[in-house]
Amino acid sequence: MKTSLTILQLFICQALLLRSLVKADPDPLQDYCVADTNSLFFINGAPCINPKSVVSSHFATSALAKPGKTSGNPFGFNVTLTTTANLPGLNTMGLTLARVDIASNGLVPLHSHPRASEVTICLNGVLLVGFVDTSSRLFTQLLRAGESFVFPRGLIHFLYNLDSSKPALAMSGLSSQNPGAQIASVAVFTSKPSIPDEILKKAFQISGQDVSKIRRNLGG
Repeated sequence: MKTSLTILQLFICQALLLRSLVKADPDPLQDYCVADTNSLFFINGAPCINPKSVVSSHFATSALAKPGKTSGNPFGFNVTLTTTANLPGLNTMGLTLARVDIASNGLVPLHSHPRASEVTICLNGVLLVGFVDTSSRLFTQLLRAGESFVFPRGLIHFLYNLDSSKPALAMSGLSSQNPGAQIASVAVFTSKPSIPDEILKKAFQISGQDVSKIRRNLGG
């Protein structure tokens, strides 16, 4: 009986630990917590300024109004994010907005957000979007202006501009103040220090020359 009770207690502890690890950003404990971007404290989020100093402009931004430059990106895309630096009222709200500019035939390559789910709406152009689940099943959809698609948290996904003559524009909302982003190819082939060639050769079934070429093309 005692052994069974101990196992049950361990199971409950593990369940509570897993729940704490996978839950979304913590709920705010006040109406707002406008970020103090000058603070020297390092915490999970940003410290709050005095509520008496809060003004309407803390909750507004024009950061997403201007097109992002896509020409300097090898994939042909640019992402502009709201952050506590350009939208301090966002602090503790558990969300991020992103403007996604994609050049003609440009690609937001395979990437993931470890801390957020994402919903994307196509504002201009025609986008092919999709994600791959943990069973290696691919879900794709063609988006035209006004249409939306959801990418589940942590799963590899992409956005591709099918138009060869016009740029595309999308807006995304993510369920975390700091969703994180990891482009698969860049993470693998340009890490510092580098992943050993032998590992990459076996993982991708390619030659050493292929590894060198991919690294060079990605700026690694």
